Amino acid sequence: MSRKSVCVYCGSRPGARPAYVTAAQTLGAALAAEDWRLVYGAGDVGLMGEVARAAQAGGADTFGVIPQHLVRREVGKSDLNRYVITQTMHERKKVMFMNADAVVVLPGGAGSLDELFEVLTWRQLDLHRKPIVILNTEGYWTPLKALIDQIVTEGFAEPSLAGLLSWTDTPEQAMALLRDALH
Repeated sequence: MSRKSVCVYCGSRPGARPAYVTAAQTLGAALAAEDWRLVYGAGDVGLMGEVARAAQAGGADTFGVIPQHLVRREVGKSDLNRYVITQTMHERKKVMFMNADAVVVLPGGAGSLDELFEVLTWRQLDLHRKPIVILNTEGYWTPLKALIDQIVTEGFAEPSLAGLLSWTDTPEQAMALLRDALH
């Protein structure tokens, strides 16, 4: 069986709560323990840096993808097993997604939302069947869950939209979902 790859979308900042950093570190270490490859945005700052350093410390294969214009801003982490510099954000998202078997979304900002909604839309349109796991650390994504419910309630999406996302509160729960989906 080939090694599985998990794409992690998360913030280039650490966020306001220490629990966000802890969750990123725990997930990175868990991916390594499972011998899965981390695919992520190649930054060495914020939650991106935390998940990558933890994965590396555990011996995980790491694959980072960063657009040229963010190499300095996100401190491109070039000591990864594979480090790809793209020309555009769109190309970055495509390369990350195409090299992953599943997606996990940690707390993050507009970029993380952009990444999530693109893969969610593709899933809604049956362009893929990869699992999408939302790691709702300390309720960070609870307003997003309410928004998705509102979209369905107001008739802008089928009820099945909500079922395309798996919600977890801890990295351990996220890993359990991934194990079930990927094995």
